[in-house]
Formats: sequence, structure tokens, C-alpha cells
Amino acid sequence: MVNPISILGDFVSSLFGGGSSGASVLGIDIGSASIKIVQLKKRKGVPVLETYGEIALGPYSDLEVGRATSLDIEKTTTALTDLIRESNATAKVAGVAVPYKSSLVTLLELPSIAKKQLASMVPLEARKYIPVPIGEVTIDWFVIPENESKYLAREDETEEDLQKKKNKIDVLLVAIHNETLSAYQSIMKEANLKVDFYEIEIFSTIRAVLGQGIAPVLILDIGAAASKAYIVEFGIVRASHIINRGGQDMTMSLSKSLGMSVEKAERTKRENGLVASSTGTPQEPLLLTLEHIFSEANRVLLNYQRKYNKNVERVVLTGGGAALKELLPRAQERFETEVEIADPFSKIETPAFLEEVLREVGPEFAVAVGAALRKLGEQG
Repeated sequence: MVNPISILGDFVSSLFGGGSSGASVLGIDIGSASIKIVQLKKRKGVPVLETYGEIALGPYSDLEVGRATSLDIEKTTTALTDLIRESNATAKVAGVAVPYKSSLVTLLELPSIAKKQLASMVPLEARKYIPVPIGEVTIDWFVIPENESKYLAREDETEEDLQKKKNKIDVLLVAIHNETLSAYQSIMKEANLKVDFYEIEIFSTIRAVLGQGIAPVLILDIGAAASKAYIVEFGIVRASHIINRGGQDMTMSLSKSLGMSVEKAERTKRENGLVASSTGTPQEPLLLTLEHIFSEANRVLLNYQRKYNKNVERVVLTGGGAALKELLPRAQERFETEVEIADPFSKIETPAFLEEVLREVGPEFAVAVGAALRKLGEQG
């Protein structure tokens, strides 16, 4: 199925563009362990935070807070409406992010032909990359403008290589499972929300945490059930890898190691981070899981640098796991490049008294902020 709803939109402007003043909008991120929402409004051309909130999904499956779960449509809708009510969100229009695991993102090199011909060629080419029948996914695509595409060239390309590419174009292809889209559409309809687009979570994250730089960046999203490592170059995902460890694994390791309940282990992890408050010593069960995540992400980074002969400029940590205390110095020890914690709320106007809190929780809300920013930009 080809683009019955907008997935990419106007890709480059949706990443870096804006819009005029308009109604309040919601950005929605349904994760494996929680739902996050952010409500924004533009005032005098500036995105302003109106409210935000998070609700744990574990309790809706009779599990502890922090545990990943897979809720049915009815329970997910209940959780979302509970969150909207508890956070006092009032917006009825929203942008929604879809999990990366339910999607595919790849870059195609195709002949430079007319757009009408391209529309027929892309679905045919997509079949080579999509591991399920093409009828089971919704696809969208975007031709990378020549000015942006030139930044994706390899630094070691010869003049002959460049000549061969003269009559070629780069096309960003994305696909989302229809089953996932259908479930999300049912949830949003039941929650009485109008949704014009569903975009893959990495694009929301890019919009929220990166600027317009052209150098390659590694985004490491440490989620609850899994972590994702993406190499992003000029807004384009050049490499990606799902790491099957996340915050939930840290909690379970801590629980088993110290003989405490999962609930207490989750609370201890959130309160103390990577260093035990009583002794000041590292929480080894957490570090073991984190070491695996860092090692896998480093492998993605090094493979990219070898393949394209380009250095990754920096590593940006995001997701709920990135909010762990004492995480940054540990990450700086493991990556041979600059490392920073994502601060998505820095892109919007927020109350001064909330600045410190929003900086701490910001990594968890990167996807929701990014989805809301796109929706806000589409008002213009």
C-alpha cells in the first residue's frame, strides 16, 4: 500500500522547518513500557510547552512500573485517555510516532527519471528490501534534494564514481506494517484524536535532538525493552541496529543481584542511577547491561566509519535509559568521540521553574517532542 496517510511529509522541512501560530497539538509516543505525550502551541512563532506527561503500561498488564508489555487496543486506549486526563491535555489534533521495530528505513539509489515513472519504480524496488509481502506494509518515499544528497557521498569516492552517479538520485524509503498502523488508528479514534500522520520514531527523535549539521551523528536510544543505535547524516538514517537490551534488563539484573523486588529495583535504579547512594560504589548489575548496549552501539559506529571513511562527530543519548544518573561519564569512557545527553525541551519555550526537571526527564520525551514539533510545523 503506498502512502494513504502521510509518513514522511515534506521530509527536510518537517525535520528543520517551522510554522505560524495555531491551535495546540499533541505529540504521542507509545513505547513498550510507557506512553509519553507533549502538548505544544505556537505563540509569536515560538513553540511553547503547555503540558506533558507519562504513564507506565506495566500496571495495565498487572506488571510493575518499568516493565515492558504488549497491551491490546482497548487497554492501550484506556492508558492513553488516562494520561490525557491526568496531564490536563486539551488538544484534539496529534502527531503519532510508530516504533522502529514495526518499520523499515533504507536509502535507494535510482535512475534520475520523471516523478511519475519514479512512483511506479519505487514500490518495485521496495520489494527487494522489505521482508514481507508488499501488501502488508504502507510505504512512503522522498527524493533527497541534490544539495543534501551530495553530503551523503563517500569521502573516498573517485571522479569516476561521481560521474557514474550523475544520472542517479537518492530516495529515502520508509515502510510501516499495516497491522501496526491499523492498531494505532483504532486507538486514536477511540481516544477522540485527529491524526494526520504516523511517522517512524527515529524521525521524531532527529527533529527533537539534532540541529542542521551535516556531520554524521550516532543516536543511541536506550528504551525499556530494547535500545536502538542509529547513524544519522544530514537527517538521513544511514545505519541502524536494534540492541535487545534496555532499561528493563537493568532493573531485572539489579533485582536478582540484590534480592529485592522488581518494583524496589526499578525505584532504586531511578533514584540512584549507576552509583549506589549508600556506598558510593558502582551498581555493577546495571553496568553489565549498559556495557553490552555501549559495545553494540560502538560496533555500529566503527562499522560505519570503516565503510564510509568518515568520523562520527558525536554520540547523542536519548530514551528513558539516558536519564540515568551518572550515565554521561560512563558513556564518555566508552566512545572515542563527544557524548551528550539529549535535551529536546531546549527547542521549545518552557517555564523557568521547570527547566531543571525537563532537562533530567528530557531524553524520555524526545520522540513525543519531535512528533509535536512536526505537527506544529504543519499548521503553517
